[in-house]
Amino acid sequence: MRFGVKAGVVAVAAALLVGLAAVPAAAHVTVNPKEVTAGGYARLTFRVPNERDDASTVKVEVVLPEDAPLASVSIKPAPGWTAVVEKRTLATPIKSHDREITQVASKITWTADAASAIRPGQFQEFDVSAGPVPEVGRLVFKSLQTYSSGEIVRWIEEAKPGEEVEHPAPVLKVLPKAGAPSAPAPAAAGAAPAGEGDDPWPLVLSIAALAVALGALTLSLRRRPAPPA
Repeated sequence: MRFGVKAGVVAVAAALLVGLAAVPAAAHVTVNPKEVTAGGYARLTFRVPNERDDASTVKVEVVLPEDAPLASVSIKPAPGWTAVVEKRTLATPIKSHDREITQVASKITWTADAASAIRPGQFQEFDVSAGPVPEVGRLVFKSLQTYSSGEIVRWIEEAKPGEEVEHPAPVLKVLPKAGAPSAPAPAAAGAAPAGEGDDPWPLVLSIAALAVALGALTLSLRRRPAPPA
């Protein structure tokens, strides 16, 4: 009995340790959803929690991927926050909706007024519409979080597979474009028109079955006794 109890306690303790190890040391700045499909427009929500007990978050900066420019970026107003979008000129223009784009957004900065800072124990979300999403494996949004104390936390580290970092940058996984409905394959040159060249056996068997049925019907009519005069 004692052995069983001890084993149970050890198992529970081990499970708790594993669970605690899996929980991040602190809440991070994240982008949601975690994945989108390439080619379309996406609504991205940057979630910013306050990690300090003695200071409020007063400014958030999100740097847009330089190696995967987004042709269109628009911002949903966040009450109490002023948003500024910085732009950059592309060395190589990109095309979007048959238009050539030479300038794209490079960074978004949200600054809080005195009453709207993110206080201890709170978080704030900032919505962005962006697209078309380039067909790349992922988009990395390096971010900076400024506190009222003057501290700046840089969420800019890119973790390798299986690796954990202290200040990870928000990462958005990009899925391949969904396949368009496939059109009927064109007939090959010299191919027989529809209905020709198909297997003839179903038709032969159908005719044979019909002939057998007609024969049986005829035979049964012949054997039927004549009505009395």
